[in-house]
Amino acid sequence: LGAKIANEFFPRSQAIGQRVRLGDNRFLVSGVLASQGESMGFNTDEIVIIPIDYAQALFNTTSLFRILIEAKSHSEIESAKQAILATMRQSHDGEDDTTVITQDAILATFDRVLQALTLAVAGIAAISLIVAGILVMNVMLVSVNQRTAEIGLLKAIGATSADIRRLFFAEAVWLSLAGAILGFLLGQFGSLMLRLAYPQLPAWAPAWASIAGILVALITGILASLLPASQAARLDAVKALGKK
Repeated sequence: LGAKIANEFFPRSQAIGQRVRLGDNRFLVSGVLASQGESMGFNTDEIVIIPIDYAQALFNTTSLFRILIEAKSHSEIESAKQAILATMRQSHDGEDDTTVITQDAILATFDRVLQALTLAVAGIAAISLIVAGILVMNVMLVSVNQRTAEIGLLKAIGATSADIRRLFFAEAVWLSLAGAILGFLLGQFGSLMLRLAYPQLPAWAPAWASIAGILVALITGILASLLPASQAARLDAVKALGKK
């Protein structure tokens, strides 16, 4: 019996040695599987394993749809696969009508799916960064136009072009940092909602990904501020003071 089934059938006593009824047959419980939870949509805690003959009689069938085989070690998987294919070919009069799926093949399929999803998410993130960079640049350009007289005044009292450039860099950094922190908090809230909705889903972002996200946002903001900062630094003090 699976761990959950055994606990539901015999909550106050030992399941091994007890009898359970499946259909018209009664079976003696010879063991209880260790609790493993759900994996790839299959919950081993909710299964019952019975002899093949009884299973075929219970479901009125004479064939097997799937056989699960465990190799002794990872290095023996390929040799076990070839041995299984040879045995099934011999049993089926030389016909290759059997498919053997190994864990490596399943993992490789999942890897390909995850790689495709990663590329798709990376593309969306790249577009978002470009849009965010353009937005930061527009905000900074508007700021330069609105503060032309202020820039002229700063230059008139001794501020250098480098000082003006650093001022706009600092504003871009703070603007990008505020957006990065807000995005980080929204991402953590979204992952928390996923974990609450699907407890079996490990919706945890690694620490390096969170740090990298904030750094990328800062770098994007700084790069987007290069043009506005350069434009502000090139302003002539006299002409800038003459603008309202």
